[in-house]
Amino acid sequence: MSTVSEAGVVSAVNKELFIGGKWTAASGDATLDVTDPATGEVLCAVADASPSDGTAALDAAVAAQADWAEVAPRERGEILRRAYEKLMERQDELALLMTLEMGKPLAEAKGEIAYAAEFFRWFAEEAVRIDGGYAVAPNGAGRFLVTKQPVGPCLLITPWNFPMAMGTRKIGPAVAAGCTMVIKPAEQTPLSMLALAGILAESGLPDGVLNVVTTSDAGGVMEPMIRDGRARKLSFTGSTAVGKKLLEQCAGTVLRTSMELGGNAPFLVFEDADLDAAVDGAMQAKMRNIGEACTAANRFYVHSSVADAFSRKLTERMEGLAIGRGTEDGVVVGPLIDSAAIAKVSELVADAAQNGAKVLTGGATVDGPGNFYQPTVLTGVPAKARMSSEEIFGPVAPISTFETEQEALAAANDTEFGLVAYVYTQNIARAIRVSERLETGMVGLNQGVVSNAAVPFGGVKQSGLGREGGTVGIEEFLETKYIAIGGLS
Repeated sequence: MSTVSEAGVVSAVNKELFIGGKWTAASGDATLDVTDPATGEVLCAVADASPSDGTAALDAAVAAQADWAEVAPRERGEILRRAYEKLMERQDELALLMTLEMGKPLAEAKGEIAYAAEFFRWFAEEAVRIDGGYAVAPNGAGRFLVTKQPVGPCLLITPWNFPMAMGTRKIGPAVAAGCTMVIKPAEQTPLSMLALAGILAESGLPDGVLNVVTTSDAGGVMEPMIRDGRARKLSFTGSTAVGKKLLEQCAGTVLRTSMELGGNAPFLVFEDADLDAAVDGAMQAKMRNIGEACTAANRFYVHSSVADAFSRKLTERMEGLAIGRGTEDGVVVGPLIDSAAIAKVSELVADAAQNGAKVLTGGATVDGPGNFYQPTVLTGVPAKARMSSEEIFGPVAPISTFETEQEALAAANDTEFGLVAYVYTQNIARAIRVSERLETGMVGLNQGVVSNAAVPFGGVKQSGLGREGGTVGIEEFLETKYIAIGGLS
């Protein structure tokens, strides 16, 4: 149990909208409740923004853009560096806040704060590395000058499953590039973002550069800003279905977009894999964040010769996981985010069982308050089962078998998604061959976690557009300008 007071961390967060550097109530003093998914109890109420509040936030971002773009790259980087240090100094209290509003165990929440902070440290360093080019024209008569400039005011939308890291992964490069922004956190988890806004203000971020609108009416608040024409960039992390709607809205003003959407990650275990390492990786890839991650292993394809041993080992590990409220000592499986998440996981497991899958462990909700579901392992899951094509977003590992490499690749690529895949093999030729043929933006080769601030994160097909993090992450917030220089002769 953390020594930080639960009531204290909640009360310390400003619950109002953050617009133009000021905390302000929503129109009509409207509020929305924030609920602890482990107990169902209301933690607090925060401002519930209206469309007019969204417009005010965009007004503030637009008004601040010109001055912010002129701030020296080094100063932008120093602001991010100070924010990084404050995040790490307050790791315990921020982790507890996240656990209370989202449910993940404290150890994982602390890990997310550190991961989130890394994006600020990384982009603090990238701010001073924005480059361009200078070249002599091929005919020698002129010169070519290429520069990079901030894209302009940005709209950022973040999900509930990583409420701090998904914010810093977008805010970091936007600040480093010289862009102002309006960010809308998920309705279920606004507290982490509000706390982050306060930290950035303390770190010297000028008024109007970051504006935060919390709302229960995401579409009503965001669509007018998207169609307004003054914003020049939208970065969204969430479901593919919502991403498609946003892309349609962005088309009207040709708004530049980054989309980190759904996943359906395959986890391939070949006959020569180190099974103990594969099980370790499976536990990381499946159970990180209680399975509520777009990178979560969603489909396990295991060679028939090792399937029984792998399934047995995985089942033993899953059965040993302690379930409970994330603030309790020893708990590694917290609640799912809400009752809708429980309903979906239950439906997917029931559908798989009806289609012939065998439940080795779990397969049911947990009695009592909160949104808890047992860690579950299924074998013999057929391709027609819904969980073979739908994102589970819960602690459920469905296992199927294969005989050949070609069969495994065909099954892994048989999806509209392409975010990440995991491969376990000790054959170097196969490792490279399979990694290259998987239709995903990322591959975890003998590794169950791929996320890192220093690498480009993103998918192909219907898993998204663009990349976040790494040296390319800042490019999403920059425009390239070419200047032709003549009159030199």
